[in-house]
This record gives sequence, C-alpha cells and structure tokens, in this order.
Amino acid sequence: MSAIVVVTTVGDENEANVLARELVCRRHAACVNIIPGVRSIYRWQGKICRDGEYMLVAKTMVDEFEEVSNTIKEIHSYELPEILAFRIDRGDSNFLGWVEHCLDKNAAFEEEEELLDLDGLHDL
Repeated sequence: MSAIVVVTTVGDENEANVLARELVCRRHAACVNIIPGVRSIYRWQGKICRDGEYMLVAKTMVDEFEEVSNTIKEIHSYELPEILAFRIDRGDSNFLGWVEHCLDKNAAFEEEEELLDLDGLHDL
C-alpha cells in the first residue's frame, strides 16, 4: 500500500468543509481532518502577510494524488494553493486498508454518503 497524506490550507471554514466533502465524496480521500486556528505568516507578492487559516489533512493513496491536486485547484479560492504530499512510511495495516477501500470507485454509495450534511458540524 502506498498511502500518503496531502496537506492544504484555506481561508475560511465553509471552503474547508466544501473541499473536504468533495475530496471524500469523489473518493479521492478516505478522510479529511479540518484543523482550525492555523496562523500563517508568509511572503506573497513582495509583502509579508499574516492570516488565519484552516488546515486540511487528507488521507489517500499515491495513485490519487493527481486527482486530489486537481480537486483542490478546482475548488480552492487561492491563486496558488498549498498542495503538499507526504508518504506514510508506517501505519496500522487495518487503517491503511480502510483508506484503500474507501477510494474504490466501483463500490456502491451508501445512502448516508449522499445525504452528508455539514451544517450540523458546529454542534459536534
């Protein structure tokens, strides 16, 4: 198994939710963690910038990287989105098997997958 973690950041919670949902629904990622409260300091167009962001951490396979990258670029509001992939050298074989299974494009969708509602996430 060639599992990877893909990291990107976005500027607001809504974009984080939409991007995470699309990566999972399109079966490009098995799971996406959304981490709020990220403070980014960076140089952009000759200026030092400081922004609050949300970090997305997507668990996927090497073979899905191009599709993950394309989906991020399609949805992302940034001119130059961060898209970094890190190989997973070791991991629980059951978890990594689950990641691989979740990316199976031939598997039937469960009704719950189609009805995923992110509006209730604030209550968790």
